[in-house]
Amino acid sequence: MFDIIVIGAGPAGLTAAIYGCRAGKSVLLMEKSGFGGQMTFSPKIENYPGFTSVSGSELADKMVEQAMAQGTEVEFAEASKIMKTDNGFLVETDCGSFYGSSVIVAVGAKHRRLGVPGEDALIGNGVSFCAVCDGAFYAGQHVCVIGGGNSALQEAVQLAENCSAVTVLQDLDRLTGEGRLIDAVLSNPKIKVIYGARVTEFVGKGELSGVKYTLNGENVLLPVKGAFVAVGLIPEAGRFSDVIETDERGCAISDERCITDTEGIFVAGDCRTKSVRQVSTAIADGACAALAACSFLDQK
Repeated sequence: MFDIIVIGAGPAGLTAAIYGCRAGKSVLLMEKSGFGGQMTFSPKIENYPGFTSVSGSELADKMVEQAMAQGTEVEFAEASKIMKTDNGFLVETDCGSFYGSSVIVAVGAKHRRLGVPGEDALIGNGVSFCAVCDGAFYAGQHVCVIGGGNSALQEAVQLAENCSAVTVLQDLDRLTGEGRLIDAVLSNPKIKVIYGARVTEFVGKGELSGVKYTLNGENVLLPVKGAFVAVGLIPEAGRFSDVIETDERGCAISDERCITDTEGIFVAGDCRTKSVRQVSTAIADGACAALAACSFLDQK
């Protein structure tokens, strides 16, 4: 029986584990894949205090090192269900069940897909969600980025370092990212932005050969070998909607205290209802959730 089970090892979950351990609680950190969450997809983070510039992977490594040094136990497992017990909670995973007196849900979010023909079949064969992970495969080639927010613009700038050309397909009439990123994209001679372009299909047999989109009522085929989808994230707290309240998007409902409607379960990071989703706000959530859990345990 652990004092706190933290589900998810992104910046929110790692921070919660650090704070929980420092408060003298036994902490189990569960992660289904790799440490760091979505921030590991950022090649350059320039708005995190204390670092002029740092990669998401480097920042994640430092957080993991700190959490482990504090005494966090780690289990690589995917949590599927949380059940209330007489003494706390049972967390079911694909690697067995674990008991905790309290639970912090920090499962983050997953990449949103377009849901168009060819997308699922070509993921990993030309369709990607991570320039850091897959950009090197397309060095010297023409690629496209789908989206116009911060993530899409970061992807475009990253890809332009090694690709011959980058086309950004944005379905709106403007880019929606931060001004500094917009300036970086529009001033880069390798990057071209096409506004009002709605992707309708990924084309290719076995591997991507092009992306179809509509523009001003006409169908257009863009010949590219690599397409990077960056159209937002889907919160993953919905899988626990039977034990905590979630909204229509699958975000766990909570205020800034990170307390859910189920006593003893807390939530942190991109998977909860909030207006700003940044590494810094995820870390703040992790601290708040851990302190709230510690207060709950002490009162209990």
